Amino acid sequence: MIKFIKKYNRIIVLWILIILIITTLLVNHSFLTIQSSAILNTPYIWDEIKTEKKDFIKWIDFNVSYDALNDSYKLDVNSFESSFHYNWIELLACLACKYGGNFKKYSKKDLTSISNQIKEAGGVKEITKNMKYYNYYYEAYSAILGEFLGVREDETYGMKVFLPIAKNYSFSHYKDFGTSRSYGFKRTHLGNDLMGSIGTPIIAVESGTIFHLGWNQYGGWRIGIRSFDGKRYYYYAHLRKDHPYVPNLEEGMTVNAGDVIGYLGMTGYSIKENVNNINVPHLHFGMQIIFDESQVEGNGEIWIDVYNIVEFLKKNRSSVYMSNSETKDYSRAN
Repeated sequence: MIKFIKKYNRIIVLWILIILIITTLLVNHSFLTIQSSAILNTPYIWDEIKTEKKDFIKWIDFNVSYDALNDSYKLDVNSFESSFHYNWIELLACLACKYGGNFKKYSKKDLTSISNQIKEAGGVKEITKNMKYYNYYYEAYSAILGEFLGVREDETYGMKVFLPIAKNYSFSHYKDFGTSRSYGFKRTHLGNDLMGSIGTPIIAVESGTIFHLGWNQYGGWRIGIRSFDGKRYYYYAHLRKDHPYVPNLEEGMTVNAGDVIGYLGMTGYSIKENVNNINVPHLHFGMQIIFDESQVEGNGEIWIDVYNIVEFLKKNRSSVYMSNSETKDYSRAN
């Protein structure tokens, strides 16, 4: 009998403990629910949470082929004064939707078909309403190419940007975006190296503001220019030892597309300034795309492959002349 009572008491104690645990959990859950509800319904805190979440493009895999760039560019420019003016960025965004962003599939027949559909519909709105990623591609390509075409200073319509190597100066390049680099730390190459001769005049691709100027141990003497709309940052690195820039350049200054900004060299890979530690003279040309100021520096940076853009920019090269025989500085001729 005594054993039965002891066993019965243990069962009661166990059940009491279980009930206490369940009750505690329910109370805590209710408290957390009430607390969460209070936070989400407090306007000030909820506004803070919402403002921290920004909706902007975080990454671009830009692989639009030269042929696609060139063919859509021609349609845009040739139709400028016609009854229907094509927008080359709209055409490229439609093609990207068709190819899933893979322009290795590009065919001029597809461009012709899409351009005919757009013209028949009187615009892209109707034919793109079922293209799931059209808005993404259009925004991404507009950030990259949006200021490349337009009405120029001579009031003609065409290409407003320039190749970063001056006219009549030779250079070579290959697809090297994403290749490995080891100086300082292992990393990928975020640009395109344009091999040339020391002293070759370097050209501002687009008008903008000088954002960075001076020495960087990786890029040597370098210039960083940000476009006026803030979407594009152009990086020109490894400029010439002793005389990397044209006179009077300063951070914060405005430069015009086609202006001479500096000279090709082989500086960099050194903490000490003005050192040639690059094996082959070349211009490192990079292009960063910025949708939000948080992407200017850090892990959120977007650098695109500019190989095909460089090929495309060969259409428009800036003529230069020696404007100062003593310093051997060059200026834009046209």
